[in-house]
Amino acid sequence: MLRCVRSAAVAASLLLLTSAGFNARADEVRFKNGDKLTGTIVDVQADKLKIKSAVAGTITVDMKDVDTFSTDKPAEVHLKDGTVVNQPVVAAPGGNIQPATAPAAPGVPVPPAAVAPIPLSQIEAVNPGYNKWSGSLTIGGLVTRGNSDTSNLNIAADAMHRRKDDRFSLAGGYFFGRESDPDTGDKSTTVDNWFGSAKYDYFFSKKMYGYGLVRVEHDAIADLNLRVSPGAGVGYQWHESPIWNFSTEVGLAWVYEDYSTGGTDDHVAARLAYHYDRKLNDKVSFINNVEYLPSLRDTSDYNLNADAGLRATLSGNMFADFKFEWRYDATPAPGSESNDLRYVLGVGWTF
Repeated sequence: MLRCVRSAAVAASLLLLTSAGFNARADEVRFKNGDKLTGTIVDVQADKLKIKSAVAGTITVDMKDVDTFSTDKPAEVHLKDGTVVNQPVVAAPGGNIQPATAPAAPGVPVPPAAVAPIPLSQIEAVNPGYNKWSGSLTIGGLVTRGNSDTSNLNIAADAMHRRKDDRFSLAGGYFFGRESDPDTGDKSTTVDNWFGSAKYDYFFSKKMYGYGLVRVEHDAIADLNLRVSPGAGVGYQWHESPIWNFSTEVGLAWVYEDYSTGGTDDHVAARLAYHYDRKLNDKVSFINNVEYLPSLRDTSDYNLNADAGLRATLSGNMFADFKFEWRYDATPAPGSESNDLRYVLGVGWTF
């Protein structure tokens, strides 16, 4: 009987020590009202702190409600004066954090470094994700057989590399559709177009940036062999955060068009554009882009590219995407329509 009691006591002690070890390795956020939240601090951006808890999942809180926080691993802390601290931090009183000298061993607190505490009010961002690639891949399709015989496929991808002073973006997509005449069995292509784009932004300040870009596209149904539109200009990042982003751009572009019928055309155009995206909740986001390219030679000759859509997280990095895309060419190839409107549904993965 005594042996059983001793065994139980040892097991309980091991459980307590294990739990203490896990707790010691967790980040902690302390709130001004006395509450605490443990987990892994993901980032701090736009006065919002995001922490991933094993029990409650990912939670976003206002920094104005936070008194202090601590991390057990190095945190990339960007201050408003441009200073970057990359090491673990420990909680400090009075709305501060204290950089630590080295990562903590399991169960051992980290002594504060011999530097001044950092007020939370001076923090611009924590783990903002600079020098990392992010993006998505989307695939959609529709196949019908029976009274109708159709096949449709769409693939799109985008990627962005964000650093503190610049941003590099890539995007591309391919859309294909074919249908078969139920009487003759003859097959015809109804959709066949692709595009690719690359863009570089350099930030002169936190908001103002210069950009250079190039877009290349092809549309066999619209008799467009090739359209190339490189351009450059300036932009203004009105807001940038994990919750929502909005930017506007103005510049010049050179537009070259090669049609299957109608020869070629090129002209210099003004370029006006904006980008907007917002998280409506933890699962759903709204995205909207508009680009307007009026010719400086003849303003009635212009191109308009616009899209808007919703993206819903399904699980982990998997999402469902629904959007509409509108392309307008005021001077299309002879016999082709100016308007091209399509609705796109697909599933994808983020990285």
